[in-house]
Amino acid sequence: MLILRTLVFGPAHGHQIATTIEHTSEDVLRVDHGSLYPALHRLIKDGLISAQWGTSSNNRRAKFYELTPNGRKQLTQESTRWARMVDAIARIMQPVGDEE
Repeated sequence: MLILRTLVFGPAHGHQIATTIEHTSEDVLRVDHGSLYPALHRLIKDGLISAQWGTSSNNRRAKFYELTPNGRKQLTQESTRWARMVDAIARIMQPVGDEE
């Protein structure tokens, strides 16, 4: 879900995706590149993102990943499911005596 959300802003290469997730989470979430690339390959296989070669800002060859229409749809579904889960956990974690 985090990879898909990052790609909403446009195509990005793997290092850029990892950095965006880390910076946006204020370094709470760390992205292991050994996990990122297999996840990107699965997302390509599932048709949620596409990839093509390009040149990075430091003039190196890099694979750029982009959200597909199916990826946008999946992100919407996952975001809705995530919001419901967060709400449910928040209700459970509400301190005793704070119930309305």
